[in-house]
Amino acid sequence: MHTLPPHLEKYSEIYTRDPRQANLDWFRQADFGLFMHYGLYSLLEGIWTDPYVDFKGSEWIQWWAPVPRQDYMKLQQRFTAERFDADAICRLAKEAGMSYVNLTTQHHDGFSLWDTQTNEFSSMHAPAKRDLVLELCEACAKHQLGCFLYYSHGREWFHPDGPDTGGGGNGYNSCKPICDTDYFHRGDEVNLDSYLDLVEEQVLELCSYPHVAGIWLDGIGGFKNMKDGVRLSRAQDLYDKIHASSPHILVAYKQGLTYTEDFYAPEREIREGSLPHDGRPYEICSTLQPQSWGYKRSDDGKHHGPDWVMDQLDQARRIPANLLLNTGPKADGSIPEEDILTLREVGRRLREG
Repeated sequence: MHTLPPHLEKYSEIYTRDPRQANLDWFRQADFGLFMHYGLYSLLEGIWTDPYVDFKGSEWIQWWAPVPRQDYMKLQQRFTAERFDADAICRLAKEAGMSYVNLTTQHHDGFSLWDTQTNEFSSMHAPAKRDLVLELCEACAKHQLGCFLYYSHGREWFHPDGPDTGGGGNGYNSCKPICDTDYFHRGDEVNLDSYLDLVEEQVLELCSYPHVAGIWLDGIGGFKNMKDGVRLSRAQDLYDKIHASSPHILVAYKQGLTYTEDFYAPEREIREGSLPHDGRPYEICSTLQPQSWGYKRSDDGKHHGPDWVMDQLDQARRIPANLLLNTGPKADGSIPEEDILTLREVGRRLREG
């Protein structure tokens, strides 16, 4: 018997009949959520030896710089997350008028923020020795916030058979860090199922965490641009297993890979004709930094302020869609002070109507 998630307390009657419908009904009214891009890339702050990377998103620094794989993996020994405070994050989200939180449990670099049993490239095997996903799930439940877990499915720079953006050739490995070409399998050597077996195991680990509201998949270009990519992705099979793991859990994959997702979550805007009008909810994700999703030091003092956020909320509501607003925690896990001030002011304005 599954326990009613705290964020669905007001939907308990519907939950007894149809748990997933109760979660969908809640999501349609959720309106506003907090996104957080946090990982090893946060330690580099958008800076490597080549200043060329400085105008790209810091979460992509391993590819844009490029950072040699072995050098990048050494960052694990510097990952302490000493100021990552899940309770404070949830209190800030509530103060900002938000209904849910979404954390990058694993970005394109393959580094996990939970106690995965699949490998040791995780926060549990770093100096932090912490399961940040469990901490956030528990804090969200305490504050009656929905907890969504981001997972990079269609781009991967850790597994030698991971997919990519499909920018050329047969669609494999055209967006891998160019300094590690010998590490990644190519052409007929690629065993995509080996990678997808790992994905399934990791995603189902995440589904086992308490009160997870949904799994939010990313990297859609890796399969969209691959010949027969939707079938090769095994996405529908994964969705079915996610849904079977919990009666209420939702699945999203950006603007839709199979179009059987529970809601669509395009980046920054909804382009005309890009989404089907099939009655499923919409969510738009955007970021408080000018472009980057992970923390980028050169953007300090340039983050969007409360007027911009209120305008984004207004635009989303007219669609209608939820707004998932991103902040990039610093290397130590703390949220940038300018984002804290902005979110508090947004919350004040929302409370005043």
